[in-house]
Amino acid sequence: MQNIHVALPGAVESPASCRPHELVELIRLDPALRLDVRYATAENFIGRAVYPEARVLLQRPGAEALVRINRRLKGLGYGLLIFDGYRPWSITQLFWELVSEKQRPYVADPAEGSRHNRGCAVDLTLYDLMTGREVTMPSAYDEMNERAHPDYAGGDPEPRRMRELLRTAMEADGFTVYPTEWWHFDYKDWREYALLDLPFHAIV
Repeated sequence: MQNIHVALPGAVESPASCRPHELVELIRLDPALRLDVRYATAENFIGRAVYPEARVLLQRPGAEALVRINRRLKGLGYGLLIFDGYRPWSITQLFWELVSEKQRPYVADPAEGSRHNRGCAVDLTLYDLMTGREVTMPSAYDEMNERAHPDYAGGDPEPRRMRELLRTAMEADGFTVYPTEWWHFDYKDWREYALLDLPFHAIV
């Protein structure tokens, strides 16, 4: 597999100093992981598809952690519903160009790159195994306001309880929630990987 690294001005990393990437398809590891890749549809904050296909990939350590988390949640009656994983750097650049100044705190600055670009971030929520329905959280996915913050204390208590259940499950296996998005979690070794702009079709 060809590595396509992004060299950013002032970046301290280089391909030689980073771990080789091993992006793996989540549903190949565990078909029980459910996908809802909205960036492959028009149902997203851009209003059009920006991914050519509905795939979710992560570096192998983070992907294997998600499989373990999903299996533990099954005992509580829930499963993971995955929105996004690895994101090519060029899509991060596109998001930055299209959002307003007010929305920019909720998207990654391409000058620094995103942990999604490293294959070490995942956007996800819970779904109810009995009904198959996505659980209600304090905000919708990609909602860009204070309700999206993982410490938001407003709204009904049950969505906050579901948000904390997700966070607890993820943090128990090496993930950390992003400060402004309850759905975004970074895997603990993200610093070890380089930024990538590898297109989906190049990942077998």
